[in-house]
Amino acid sequence: MKFTAFGFLFTASTAAAFAPAAKPFVKTSLASTEAPVMETKSKAPVFDEVCETTGVTFTRFMAEVAMLNPELSELTTLFGAIDTSCKAIADIVKRSQLPSSETLGLEGEVNVQGEDQKKLDVITNDLLKRALRFTGKLGVLASEEEDEPVDLVSSGNADDKLTSTWDNKDLVVEDTGKYVCVFDPLDGSSNVDAGIPTGTIIGIYEHDENCEVDESIETEDEAMANCLANTLQPGTKLVAGAYCLYSSSTFLVLTLGNGVYMFTLDDTIGEFVLSHPNVKIPESSKIYSFNEANIEKWDAPMKETVYKWRQGTGRSGERYSSRYIGSMVGDVHRTLLYGGVFGYPGDTKNPNGKLRLLYEGAPMSFIMEQAGGLSTTGTKRVMEIVPEQVHQRVPIVMGSKNDIQEVIDAYAAAGN
Repeated sequence: MKFTAFGFLFTASTAAAFAPAAKPFVKTSLASTEAPVMETKSKAPVFDEVCETTGVTFTRFMAEVAMLNPELSELTTLFGAIDTSCKAIADIVKRSQLPSSETLGLEGEVNVQGEDQKKLDVITNDLLKRALRFTGKLGVLASEEEDEPVDLVSSGNADDKLTSTWDNKDLVVEDTGKYVCVFDPLDGSSNVDAGIPTGTIIGIYEHDENCEVDESIETEDEAMANCLANTLQPGTKLVAGAYCLYSSSTFLVLTLGNGVYMFTLDDTIGEFVLSHPNVKIPESSKIYSFNEANIEKWDAPMKETVYKWRQGTGRSGERYSSRYIGSMVGDVHRTLLYGGVFGYPGDTKNPNGKLRLLYEGAPMSFIMEQAGGLSTTGTKRVMEIVPEQVHQRVPIVMGSKNDIQEVIDAYAAAGN
């Protein structure tokens, strides 16, 4: 099946992008005084001066990564599809407000988590699935809008089953790929009708064809069990985490386990260009981002810590300001740049919070830790939690190191 809608853009990059590469060096992810370096399945990649040069295009950046790290060459192909998908989604979201677009409103169906699906949820989900599937580099593909993994290769024609799979709202599996990709296609879609920033969250793991099947997982067949075993990996096994933010500009932010790099879409050349190399979150701040309408339902350590931040009686002695968008990508993006705390704690109504561990919590925690911050449930490091279900929810508080440590200490003092 020939597929041309997602052809990659290879426009000319800036003069700086084609500067000769200097002698490669290994850039450590975090200083010894910062958050612990992530334990990933693969070693941290080697970067050089090209990867640190503002103005370098994303295409050039990933080509340099592949040249310096041949083991990641297939990953660059995958990110080529992600790059193009984010551009396409940015355009769809931007045009969604036009009367002729007919992309706003509800699709009329409910996803596996009991949430009404927006038309844009379905459109962006199918767009990402097609773009990623046709890279030929994936073993498993899982999305917030899907039910469960399905083996497409055991029998029949893969393309025929692909079409059937989408009709049945299942996941796409291609058994010859190297990677597992999990994603939330349009985070914050409930606010898209009002023009609020939205985003796409992506996590990439290595695909293990020989993974051990957990006998406690109830599945219809062995192929399904293998799919789940590949998907249900802790964040410490991530080889890449990324998000795209669709707002005043379109941003692509990623980590490969060696720092965080932020690219901004230049519409004049149709390329993401490096705007913030090696992003580091401030160690302290005076901003928090929570849905404070739920504060009376939070457990005592979280509630008391936020009260102290409000009153200026917390560890820093500063009074904090509240900034809350209601879109995880938007709130985390601001937190990365300005510092502070983003969180969706558990409460009496939702003890496990609202955010999904696999395709929201883990990838964003990976990015936050690689930028020098911390991410916790209050009692556990989010990255170390092994998912038991594809759509498992988890309480999350992430952001500046000193502020998150204050939350962790509050839970420890309470004996939680």
